[in-house]
Amino acid sequence: MIIKTINNRLVKIWTDDVEESAMRQIENLTTLPFLFHHLAIMPDVHAGMGMPIGGVLACKDVVIPNAVGVDIGCGMCAVKTNWKVGDIPMDVLRKEIMRGIRKRIPLGMDHHKEPQDEQYLPQGYDIDKLEVVNRRQHSIRHEVGTLGGGNHFIELQKDEEDTLWIMIHSGSRNLGKQVGDFYNKLAASLNERWYSSVAPELRLPFLARGCKEFGMYWEEMKYCIDFALCNRRLMMERIEEILADALKGIEFEPMINIAHNYAAVENHFGSDVIVHRKGATLAREGVVGIIPGSQGTASYIVEGLGNPDSFCSCSHGAGRVMSRKMAIDTLDIRQEVEMLEAKGIVHAIRSQDDMQEASGAYKDIDTVIANEADLVRVKTKLLPVAVIKG
Repeated sequence: MIIKTINNRLVKIWTDDVEESAMRQIENLTTLPFLFHHLAIMPDVHAGMGMPIGGVLACKDVVIPNAVGVDIGCGMCAVKTNWKVGDIPMDVLRKEIMRGIRKRIPLGMDHHKEPQDEQYLPQGYDIDKLEVVNRRQHSIRHEVGTLGGGNHFIELQKDEEDTLWIMIHSGSRNLGKQVGDFYNKLAASLNERWYSSVAPELRLPFLARGCKEFGMYWEEMKYCIDFALCNRRLMMERIEEILADALKGIEFEPMINIAHNYAAVENHFGSDVIVHRKGATLAREGVVGIIPGSQGTASYIVEGLGNPDSFCSCSHGAGRVMSRKMAIDTLDIRQEVEMLEAKGIVHAIRSQDDMQEASGAYKDIDTVIANEADLVRVKTKLLPVAVIKG
């Protein structure tokens, strides 16, 4: 951990690899008058919108929509099976399992043609009181159980005993974006009315606890977190059905799930504060989490150590070293395909555009894990077997 003092505020960083644009955003965060105690930056840090991805920001009595992000509740889930990867015939893997997944789970911007049953949506909310969620109730029945694009993925993986695992990275789809954008604009308007000292160019408008709009955002954020879990759970359920048809006698352990874009009220350093995790994962002592690598590299099941310096947090992945555009413009598709095929990984790279999610666009996951040895303990190392990207 590296400790810096910026604008007379403490910043604790778990890497020496911070791009210039991310460092400027870190500096901006230290100017916030409601920043609590210190700022924590995870080893997968890279620039985001207003706040860097891989940042953990604790505040007194405010929530910042851009410190949560627009894919609210985005996260990981994983399931361990009782099947050995070496026992799966390649034609079964390619034709029955991978094709089956692509047939049943819409990828990228695609949605289900038919609305999914309401039982797959979050329960226990008064939808009439949720402005954005209410007007999107019809749409989200087509979105639940879909992967999305960007860095979202479905992977079949194997552990060091050759046991098959399923891992999914996905979030709240367009619902989270609509909620995030709506309340970010609302917060900006209110901050202007309040003559806030937070400069608009920082892109960090806030909602103050106690105001009506804070409560509105908080409830819609919670719904998005639950919706993202429902989304992952439905995809996992259907993948398990596909595997059960292809691999007779397969069994599944309970699903591990953890989000990495959200805000929560927690107690740290003797105070109840609002902790924003934007591309960061809860690593409270004993909490089981998931830290994925990039396409073609290892992922890790970890257990939190409860380090107070990180507000009990850890990284959410490897972290980008290239923008999507730079990756498309500079990375060699032939080298990427050769690397995946040399490892025997089933993939779907077809064009130069696919380089935006190539391994070369990301930090080395093993370096990231090594940098946070005081935040998590590795339980299981997983290697990719077959990859579906959004």
